Amino acid sequence: MRDLSLLRDKRFAVLFTARTISVLGSAFGPVALTFAVLDLPGATAGTLTLVLTAQTVPEIALMLFGGVIADRVPRRNILMTGAELASAAAFACLAVLFLTGNPPITPVVVCAVVIGVSLALYYPALTGVVPDVVPAHRLHTANALLRFGMNGARLLGLSLAGGMVALVGPGWALATNAAAFVVSAVLLASLRLKHNERPAGQTSVLGDLRQGWKEFSSRTWLWVTVLQFSLMAAAMQAAYGVLGPVVAKEEMGGAAAWSTVLLGQSAGTLVGVLVSLRLRPRRPLLVATPMLFAMAIPVVLLGFSAPLAIVVAGSFVLGIGFNTFGVLFETTMQREIPREALSRVASYDAVGSFMIGPLGLLAAAPLAAGMGARPALLVCGALMTVATAAALLVPQIRHLTVLAPTEAEDEKAGTAVEGRATDAAAT
Repeated sequence: MRDLSLLRDKRFAVLFTARTISVLGSAFGPVALTFAVLDLPGATAGTLTLVLTAQTVPEIALMLFGGVIADRVPRRNILMTGAELASAAAFACLAVLFLTGNPPITPVVVCAVVIGVSLALYYPALTGVVPDVVPAHRLHTANALLRFGMNGARLLGLSLAGGMVALVGPGWALATNAAAFVVSAVLLASLRLKHNERPAGQTSVLGDLRQGWKEFSSRTWLWVTVLQFSLMAAAMQAAYGVLGPVVAKEEMGGAAAWSTVLLGQSAGTLVGVLVSLRLRPRRPLLVATPMLFAMAIPVVLLGFSAPLAIVVAGSFVLGIGFNTFGVLFETTMQREIPREALSRVASYDAVGSFMIGPLGLLAAAPLAAGMGARPALLVCGALMTVATAAALLVPQIRHLTVLAPTEAEDEKAGTAVEGRATDAAAT
C-alpha cells in the first residue's frame, strides 16, 4: 500500500496515465500491422521484414540524437508530446490506407519510418523524465508501477487486438492506436516539470555525444549488459517479429493464436511487477541478469512444436523474468548515471541493445526459407541462452552494489539543488 501511495502524487499520476494509455493503444498496432501486411496480395515473410526494418532502422539510427535533444530541451515531456503526435499521425495514415483497400507497400513503409523516428525521440526522454517526476528513493517503485500500468494496458490491448483484427479488420485497430497516442500527448503536454539546467560550456552536439559515450563506456556493467541484450534483441526480433507470426499463421490459427502467445507474456509481466516490488537487492544485476534466461523458453517451445497452451505458459514465464530485469536495470541506471546525462546514456543503451535487431529481421526470412521456421526458432533460443550465460561471467555484473537513497537524503539533496539555483539567480 505504501508503494501504491505514489499514485497520489499528481505529476506521477499524469505520467502513469499517459504511459498506460499509450501502451494500451500500441498493443493494437503491431498485431494489426503484422497481419495486415501478411494479408496483402502476394505478401511473404520478406514483405513483413521490409516494413518492420523500415521502422527499426531509423529508430536506431536517430536514437543517439534523440538522447542529445532530450538532455538539451528545458522540459523532456514536451519532446515526448511531439513524438506521440507524430506517431499518431503515422498510425492514422496506416488506418486510412488499410480501411480503403489493399495499399501499395511504399506508403506503408513511409509510415513505418515516421513511427521509427518518433520512437527515437520518445524513449530517451522517457528514461530521463522519471527522475524529474519522482525523488530518488522512490525510483524503484515508480519504475515498477509504470511497468504495471504498461503491462496491464498491453494485456488488455492484446486480449482485444486479435479479436478486433479478425472481426472488423486491421484498419480500425490501427485507428485505435492513433487515438490512444493523441490522448497520451495531451496528458504529457499538461505535465508541469522544472526546467532542466544544462552545465555551462556544453553547446556542441558532438560534444554532448562524446560526454554521453564517456559516461556509458566507463561502466563495464552497463556496456556488457547492452552487448548481451543486443544479441538477444536480434534473436527476439527474428522470433517474435517474423518467425513466430509465420508459424502462427501457417500452423496455429493466425492472429488470434499469436495474440494469445503475446497475452501470456503480458500476464507474466503483471506478476513480474509484484516480484520486482518486493525485490530490493544490494547487487541488482546479479539478480536481474539470470532473469533473461526466461526469454528463450517460448522461442524454444515454438521450435519444438509444443502445443499452443505450453507456448503461452512459456511466454508467461518470459514476462515475469523480463519485467523483473527491466525494473532492476532501469533503477540501477537512474541511480548510477548523472541526471544531466541520463537521456544520452539511455540512448546509447537503446542503440546498443537494438543495433543488430534489423539483422535478426533480415536473417529471419532466409532462415525460414533455408531450414524452416521452427529450426530457425531453435537457433534464436540457443543464442539468447549463450548470451545470458556469458554476461554472468563478468565480475562487474555479479558484484555491482547499489544502495538506495533514503527519503532524508533526497530532501537534503533537494535543498542543496534549490540553494544552488537561488545563488545562480542572485548572481
